[in-house]
Amino acid sequence: MPDPRSPAQPAIRARASATAASASGSASLHSGESWETATEAVLADLASDTAPDLLIVFVDSRFGAHYADVIERLQTRTGARNLVGCSGQGVIGSAVEAEDSPAVSALALCLPEATMTPLAITPGASDEHGINAQVAAGPSVWLLFADPYSVHTENLVAELQGQTPDIILLGGMASAHDQAAGTALFLDGQVHNRGAVLLGIGDVEVHSIVAQGAEPLGRPLTITECEENVVRTVGSRPALEVLRDTLAELDEGTRQRALQNLLVGIAMDEYQAEHGRGDYLIRNILGADHDTGAIAINALPRTGQTFQFQFRDARAADQDLRQHLADFKHRLGDDRAVVGAVLCACNGRGQGLFGEPSHDARALAEALGPVPTVGLFCNGEVGPVGGATFVHGFTASIALLTAARA
Repeated sequence: MPDPRSPAQPAIRARASATAASASGSASLHSGESWETATEAVLADLASDTAPDLLIVFVDSRFGAHYADVIERLQTRTGARNLVGCSGQGVIGSAVEAEDSPAVSALALCLPEATMTPLAITPGASDEHGINAQVAAGPSVWLLFADPYSVHTENLVAELQGQTPDIILLGGMASAHDQAAGTALFLDGQVHNRGAVLLGIGDVEVHSIVAQGAEPLGRPLTITECEENVVRTVGSRPALEVLRDTLAELDEGTRQRALQNLLVGIAMDEYQAEHGRGDYLIRNILGADHDTGAIAINALPRTGQTFQFQFRDARAADQDLRQHLADFKHRLGDDRAVVGAVLCACNGRGQGLFGEPSHDARALAEALGPVPTVGLFCNGEVGPVGGATFVHGFTASIALLTAARA
C-alpha cells in the first residue's frame, strides 16, 4: 500500500559507483510511493557479492513512520558492518536532489583497511567523560549527525574539539518536514530520536569542503561593544548605523540583492591579515534596536572579533562551491580517486536559493565526475574551516573519501 504521507510525484532515481585499488563505493537514491518501493529500488542498485564496511543512509521524513523498517532492511540485506545517517526534509544522491518527492539515499563503501568507531550520545544518559575519552582515543575524522531539538550542536562540537583539538567533524543536523516530531538519527540498526550519533573513520583519507553561500558587504570592522548575542558597536560606531552606511555605498542592483538576505559574518581568525569570502562564520540577524543602533544575531560574539555584514546570494554560493571543488580536484591529482561523497546542504539552499533543482549535487558531479554521493538538507552543517570545526548555516559541507587509483 502507498504511504499516505507520501504524495504522488514523478520518480527520482540516481546511482553511481567508483572503484580504486583498496576501496570502492556505490550510491543509490530512489523515490517511491512507499518506503518499501524506494528501499527495494536502492537495494537492487547496491546489490553486490561483497558486504559493505559502511552504509551511510538518509531517509526523507515523509517516510518517518518507517525509519526502523528502512534501516533494518538496508543493513540486513546488504550485510553492512556499520551504518550511520539521519532523517532529512529532502535527501541527496549522485547529481540529484530530491526535494519534492520522498526518497531514500544510501552510499555503500567497501573500505577493508578502515577502522570504525560508532558512538551514540543520549542527553542526560551518556557519560560525557567516557564519550570524550573514546573520541580522543579514536580516529581523527568523525561523521557527526545531531538532533537539533535535543542537543546544542555548537556546544557539542566545541566540547569535542576542546578535548581533542586535532579532530575533524563532518556532517550536519537532522531535519524533517514536521520539525521535532520527525527527526531521527541512525546508527548500526538503531533509530534514535534524541541526541547525536558519531562514526569515527580511521585509516581512510577524508577531505572536507565547506562552501558558504554569503558575499561580504563593505569592509571588515572590529566589534567594540557587545553583550551576549547583541552587537552594540563595531568600529566604535552603532552597528545599525554602520549597516545603513554600508548599504548606501552599494550600487542599486547589489543593494536590492543584499536587502533580501542580510546576514553577518564573524571572522574565524581575527588575527588573519585579510578576510574575504569563506573566512567568516555566517549568522542570521535576529532584530535591531533603532534607538540604540544595536543588532541581535544568532551567535555569541566577543569584543575584539572581526565583523562584516554579508548577504546570502545564489551567485556567490555557486561561485564559492565551484571554486572549492576546482581547488580540491587540483590538489587530488591523478593518482587518487573519490570513492564516496557525503553532501550536507543547508535547507536554505536547494531550489529556494538557486531557482533550479539539484544545484549542489550537479556542481559536485560536473567538477569531479560521477562520484557516488549521498546527502541531505540539514538544519545546520558541520565542517572544518581554518583548522577548526564549526556549525555553519547556508553552507554545503562535503566529506570526500579517497583512495589510490586501481
